[in-house]
Amino acid sequence: MTRIALIAHDDEKPEMIDFASEHQSYLQDIEIVTTGTTGKRIEDEVGIDVDRKQSGPLGGDLQIGAEVADDKLDGIIFLRDPLTAQPHEPDISALLRICDVHDTPMATTRKSAEYLLTGVALEDGVELQ
Repeated sequence: MTRIALIAHDDEKPEMIDFASEHQSYLQDIEIVTTGTTGKRIEDEVGIDVDRKQSGPLGGDLQIGAEVADDKLDGIIFLRDPLTAQPHEPDISALLRICDVHDTPMATTRKSAEYLLTGVALEDGVELQ
């Protein structure tokens, strides 16, 4: 079954909620893993069940990185805030690196997220609307 991660920095959470709402019909049919706060908001505001890890600063990015290393993810959508320093920046860098090492696609903007999700859906034989 297709499994993707959804992560968003605080300033990007509204964009992630909008993205998840727009693609709810597809996302509810695949496995979604998230960091803590992003996942709670997706569950509460979009109604999609997710596998919530710790919040990013508490190790959630590393937990998702471990899933990449174990080949358990088909892609990651990580809407990052490129203009705000993050206290867990080393964890974010490690996640980016492990995705490169394992050739796991990661989208970091809304537009690239659309492309990633479209590609994953096509592999599932689904055409997103």
